[in-house]
Amino acid sequence: MVIPLLEYAPKTQNARVSGYEIAGDDQPKIYSTEYLFSPDDIAELIEAAYRQFFFHAFATDREPFLESQLKNGQITVRDFVRGLLLSDTYRRSFYELNSNYRFVEQTVQRVLGRDTYNEREKIAWSIVVATKGIVGFVDTLLDSDEYLGNFGDSILPYQRRRVLPSRERGETPFNIQSPRYDEYYRSILGFPKFVGTVQPRRFKKPATSLDLVPGNPALYMDLAKTISPLTAGPSVSIPSGMSFLDKVPYRKSESANG
Repeated sequence: MVIPLLEYAPKTQNARVSGYEIAGDDQPKIYSTEYLFSPDDIAELIEAAYRQFFFHAFATDREPFLESQLKNGQITVRDFVRGLLLSDTYRRSFYELNSNYRFVEQTVQRVLGRDTYNEREKIAWSIVVATKGIVGFVDTLLDSDEYLGNFGDSILPYQRRRVLPSRERGETPFNIQSPRYDEYYRSILGFPKFVGTVQPRRFKKPATSLDLVPGNPALYMDLAKTISPLTAGPSVSIPSGMSFLDKVPYRKSESANG
C-alpha cells in the first residue's frame, strides 16, 4: 500500500513573494535550453548544474554520458537533473551521510529552489523516502506541480528570490549554506580538520621595559662573572709616636751655617 504524501501548510517565504525584480549580484542567473544556441552555452548550463547540486564536481564526479545526451538534445534539463540526483556521487555525499530529514532538506533546497516550510514538510517527504526510496522521492519532486510550474523541462533549478527589495544582502546560496554531512557523520569522520603544510608565521612580541635591549647591564652579566676581583695588598703597621716630618730630608741654608 502506497502512503499518500502528508499534507503540509506552506508559509510565506522569499520564494513565494512576488515583487519588482532589480538586477544585481544576488539575482540568480537562469539557464534554459530554450535560449541556448551554442555548445558553449550548453557547457555553461552543465557547469551550473554541478554547482547547484554538488557545489563542485571533480573529474570522478562528472556524468559524461548524461552530458553527452543533453548536448545532443536526447534528454531534457529535467532528465539531466534526475540523473544527477540519482548518481552515485549524490547518493554517497547526501543520502548515505545524513538522516532522512536532513537529506530531504538539502534536496528540496536544490530541486525546488527554496527552504523547507516546516518540520511537517520534512516528515512528509521523509515518509516518501522511506516508502518509495530515493528513486520514488526524486520522481515525486520532479513531477510535482511546484517544480513543473517554476522550472518545467528546460529550466535548470535555481534558488528563487534570494533577495527582497527591503534587504541589503541576499540569502546565502543553498549549496554553500550548510555542511554537506550531518553532525553525527562529521564527528565520525573527525571534521572539522585543519590540514596545512605551511609553517605558521610567528610574530615577535612588542618590546617592553623588561626586555633586554642594547645597553642593558644584564647583557654583560656573564662577562662580569669571568673577571676576578682585585685583592688588597699587604697590611703595614705604623709604630706609635713616629714623626713623619723627621723622616723628610731637610737641607739647611747657608745663612744658617754662618
